[in-house]
Amino acid sequence: MLPAHARLRRREDFTRVLRSGNRAGRSTLVVHVALGPSASADPTRTGSPANDTGPTEESVRAGFVVSKAVGNAVVRHRVARQLRHLVRDRLPQLPAGSAVVVRALPAAAGQSSETLARDLDGAFRRILKARR
Repeated sequence: MLPAHARLRRREDFTRVLRSGNRAGRSTLVVHVALGPSASADPTRTGSPANDTGPTEESVRAGFVVSKAVGNAVVRHRVARQLRHLVRDRLPQLPAGSAVVVRALPAAAGQSSETLARDLDGAFRRILKARR
């Protein structure tokens, strides 16, 4: 599970990453990454729950889009859980202040975690390589 401060939740955050970020597509997913400080959350905004430390300039945040095209609710939630688990382990690869949106494609339904991990790694490699 991703900690609360590492999740994208607001529509504006998703829109910012989708419009300004780099994109890399694979057979099962599309990854959008807005690198660097411009991708961080509004520094004046604090986390709403009392136990949430709130976003910081250094945090890398992630959000997920799994539409009904992927499958019924059971399938969508399984895909989202798989992606959350895989992204959590890969967030340290990204520069501080980055934001990630992972959009699952219909082909993600029923795929193994290994397949999703391979596609996710390939997308991250492509985005990070384009940054250089």
